[in-house]
Amino acid sequence: MRTFRLSILLGLAAGGLCLAQQWEIGGVAGGGFVPGVGVSNSVGSATAGFQSGFSVGGYFGQNLYRHIGGEIRYEFLQSNLLLKSGGTQATFSGMAHVLHYDLILHKGPRNGRIQYFAALGGGMKLFRGTGQEQAYQPLYQYGFFTKTQAVKPMASVGGGIKFQLRPRVILRTEFRDFITAFPKEVITPPQGTKYGSLLHDFVPLVGISYEY
Repeated sequence: MRTFRLSILLGLAAGGLCLAQQWEIGGVAGGGFVPGVGVSNSVGSATAGFQSGFSVGGYFGQNLYRHIGGEIRYEFLQSNLLLKSGGTQATFSGMAHVLHYDLILHKGPRNGRIQYFAALGGGMKLFRGTGQEQAYQPLYQYGFFTKTQAVKPMASVGGGIKFQLRPRVILRTEFRDFITAFPKEVITPPQGTKYGSLLHDFVPLVGISYEY
């Protein structure tokens, strides 16, 4: 009987914790800015990377504790391939898909009108070249654009601010840095050409979410 009562109490406590958790679902939009990496060989130097482009995505989050939560997120990045050297540049249509989970650290009252947060997590980034390959490409001495794809492990860091517009409706502004190894399968260096190793994708975003 005592064990039965204890089980009931534990069940009620667990139920209370579940009810105390807040869930959040929302969408974001913004743009991506990629500085690129250095390229060098016996011919000269260049920069390889991706053009700036728009980004859209969505997320589903859970506020586990007063200052700690988590979010699973997806972003689509319109991101054309790019080679630059001097005043010349070459481009190739491309895009990227990002899927990641971030730990969210909140500062400020959980239900306050303004709340700051930091994000740290990881996932995967899929790079895709979608243009039409050609026999001749400008700046071919520094790299070749390919109509293929590459998946890279990714680190995600950033932060932002949440503004409560009305009960359960939140406006958020945030900034993310998606860090991966450079996708040499998509922009392929010629023999004897060295590329930088890490690629940063800086993504400012604005979003609307709903808490329940």
